[in-house]
Amino acid sequence: MPKQGHIIIRGIVQGVGFRPFVYARAVAHGICGSVCNTGSEVQVYAWGDNFEDFLRDLRAGPPLSVIDSVEVYTLQGDPPDSFTILKSHDGTRTGLIPPDIATCKDCVRDIFTRGGRYESYFATSCVNCGPRYSIIRSLPYDRERTTMDMFPPCPGCFEEYSDPSSRRHHAQTIACHECGPELILYSGAGEATEGTSPVKKTAELLDKGKIVAIRGIGGFHIACTGEIATVLKKRLNRTEQPLAIMAKKEWILDNTSISPEEEKILQSDISPIVILDKREPEAFDHISNLHTIGCMVPYTGLHHLLFSHLSAPFLIMTSANAPGYPMITTYPEAVSRLSGVADYYLTHTRDIINRCDDSVIRKGAIIRLSRGYAPKRTRISLGDLSILGTGPELNSTVTLYAKGFCITSPHVGNVRNPGTFEYLKETTECLLNLMQADISIIAHDLHPQFLSTRYAKELGEKTGASLVPVQHHEAHIAATFQEECIGIAIDGVGYGSDGTIWGGEIFEGAAPDYSRVGHLMPVLMPGGDLAATWPERMLYGILPDEVTRGILLSRGWAEQDVSIIEKQVMRRFNTSVSSSTGRVLDAAAALLGICRKKTYDGEPAMKLESLAHGTKPESWDIPLTRIGQAEVLDTPALLKKARDLCMKHPDDLRVIRKTAASFQYNLARGIAMIASNAAASSGLQTIALSGGVAYNEMIRETIQKTVQSNGFKLHINHDMPFGDGCISFGQCVFAGKKELL
Repeated sequence: MPKQGHIIIRGIVQGVGFRPFVYARAVAHGICGSVCNTGSEVQVYAWGDNFEDFLRDLRAGPPLSVIDSVEVYTLQGDPPDSFTILKSHDGTRTGLIPPDIATCKDCVRDIFTRGGRYESYFATSCVNCGPRYSIIRSLPYDRERTTMDMFPPCPGCFEEYSDPSSRRHHAQTIACHECGPELILYSGAGEATEGTSPVKKTAELLDKGKIVAIRGIGGFHIACTGEIATVLKKRLNRTEQPLAIMAKKEWILDNTSISPEEEKILQSDISPIVILDKREPEAFDHISNLHTIGCMVPYTGLHHLLFSHLSAPFLIMTSANAPGYPMITTYPEAVSRLSGVADYYLTHTRDIINRCDDSVIRKGAIIRLSRGYAPKRTRISLGDLSILGTGPELNSTVTLYAKGFCITSPHVGNVRNPGTFEYLKETTECLLNLMQADISIIAHDLHPQFLSTRYAKELGEKTGASLVPVQHHEAHIAATFQEECIGIAIDGVGYGSDGTIWGGEIFEGAAPDYSRVGHLMPVLMPGGDLAATWPERMLYGILPDEVTRGILLSRGWAEQDVSIIEKQVMRRFNTSVSSSTGRVLDAAAALLGICRKKTYDGEPAMKLESLAHGTKPESWDIPLTRIGQAEVLDTPALLKKARDLCMKHPDDLRVIRKTAASFQYNLARGIAMIASNAAASSGLQTIALSGGVAYNEMIRETIQKTVQSNGFKLHINHDMPFGDGCISFGQCVFAGKKELL
């Protein structure tokens, strides 16, 4: 048996306490030698009789690490007298630092230990928790390459940092009251509060009904008590949009129908926002007028301290940035953007290099890929060239492929916004810097006018990288399943290869070779994008007849406006053609009178789902037809069926709810039937599902049950968002597979 060796460990081994872990195991096994960070690897030189036991421990790694490989090479020479941690130096970049992690239980205990060094200190952390990605400038992950370099450790912190027996041994974020970042509470007028502790004062202000902007790990939140939710919504001009809350676990358990799996996610190291079913669907309707509510537990030392002084049972805790815009990270920016919204500002003196919003999870599915989950690292073989995926336009992320891994960024947002477009560039540069990659291929959306597409072209000219356009829904399927399959992509908007707007698509094949074998019936969007904002336009575009005309007039439409939309549809002037599932759901929401104007992304469909919650649907005949080689679901026929039912009982809420449930159920059945027919015809056994509409629980479960009842397997990628947050990853997969042909 060997008693010595040169060990190279690859994976996520930066920022996870790997070196102190190796040191501790070496001491435990009587091993002499050294350990060193080299880029994104850890190299160990080890001598000792218990070498094999030591090696077995290294293969397991510390809790936050991800081990890709452990290689052992012959080691010559005599052993040193002890085991030491060497200074880091640069090397290959096959791994990445982990995402920001919630404050661990041990550190929370330290915060509330009377007389301890960390008592009441908001930025308490150790090797097992705290900020990572948000503070990193470059690799290897050492204090001098993070924003903690502004805070040299005091003698007490340095002692713990140097102590192999401490969980803060080589913890790069170690800090305390004496040497670390400080909290400052400012009034709306910019005056710093004096006397009382900033956290205690903030809690008092919140309990008195004030709105406070609070700077966290990856940016600012806006906080207030539940009683002030309506005031906050008015100040933000988001009167309909649900707000997330932060509460202790016990309150969440009492007020939601949380499952054991959801509870586990809620309390995990990630501590995301978890979208939960309310125990009483109508409760807290001033916070969320849906049957669900977004909940998270305190996940930083600051949050835990705040709740220890707070009388209110929970806080509204929503991102301070406008929807689709990047997180606000600095106090001056917060003052500039939140004037008239926030009454006070609680900030700290540690810089945020890489902004990062809260992740959002529903029923185990990632809605927003961000804090705790991203940067997301996916092992995949796409060749030797480096590939960049610049993403879509909405709910964007960026993905970089290099050296056998895809690294997907945290949520970027709506790239239509100039600020978010700049953030897209910042994020791209961050990934390129961390991975030291020279990109050879840039994959981008097929839409020629997207800013992400323009950026891809600019970057291509600058770097000489070749460009690969990828159709939006094909990217969805490529992100979900990399082998040959039948793919279902159901969402709101995607530029189709025929120049129309797609969004209800069934494909056959594997990247980069897909064929469109089915879709929803192409319908008209009067006014183009206006139909997405005003769902009644979409209703008329799908059912342009006298009955719909009468509905519009009965709701206050002027005769002139109805005549204009009639002419638009008749002459096909200023209209778009769409097979979008999202737009069909919008039309159904408009028909049922629950959303006449969309004020936030997905609002009509989300309200439709909530209206139907808990209602048993009825089965309708599924109207399938063919257009060319594709099987097509006749969505106008489904919508007409729904309209007929509602017209018979216009004031019966039970009928309205039943119709809402039945429409979604049969729409999903129709989509699943087309996919099943395609699978049977092709001989393929796997059907992959992606797209934002898949977040709809009834639609997703109905598709799954229908597919499985037909003898096929439904595959869903739970490691990536169903929505457009997966597109950049799918673009990389598509481009890489194309290069490998």
